[in-house]
Amino acid sequence: MNIIFLGAPGAGKGTQSEIVSDEYNIPAISTGVLLREAMKAGTELGKSAESYVQSGGLVPDDIVIGIIKERLGQSDCVNGYILDGFPRTVTQAKALDEMGVVIDLAISIEVVDDEIANRMSGRRVCETCGASYHIEHKKPTADGVCDKEGTPLTQRADDKAEVVLERLATYHKKTAPIKDYYEQKGKLAIVCGQKEVADTTRLTKQTLVDAGF
Repeated sequence: MNIIFLGAPGAGKGTQSEIVSDEYNIPAISTGVLLREAMKAGTELGKSAESYVQSGGLVPDDIVIGIIKERLGQSDCVNGYILDGFPRTVTQAKALDEMGVVIDLAISIEVVDDEIANRMSGRRVCETCGASYHIEHKKPTADGVCDKEGTPLTQRADDKAEVVLERLATYHKKTAPIKDYYEQKGKLAIVCGQKEVADTTRLTKQTLVDAGF
């Protein structure tokens, strides 16, 4: 099965995609992860994308479509995959169609903007192992230090409050119309994000069961 997780940045679609990935044994492909890896490695792609990511803007379609096309061609995608963070525009959605990709279901995780802003601006990450914490909801044992590595936690540039607000504005303007695109195809499902991850997961799994997966 080929699934897309939609939703504003910080709505929790990444967590749900990872859970479903483990449940169905298919890869969860995050464009955010792919882009950050490219930026960290200093590749030409990473250099091109960095200014857009740090300012909260969308990375140009040609860059993102290129890395997605390359990733979907890998052997672990033969039995299906989950796309998290792509497509982010209707143009990108149409590009998937042109690539011959058949999307079985697009799940939109819905959370109000105020809650998203709180979640993202409070997030802290370990640059060594990638572990994620939150200053209110998932505190490390020692303040500001990763439990696994013992190294200082940092706030990603795109998690800062002003950038989060810009990202949300960009989402509502350019990404939300994708819901209409997949709804017209009869492939859209809405999941209302809950405060507890387990509750959102329960709703997500039920949505998949209802869709025949």
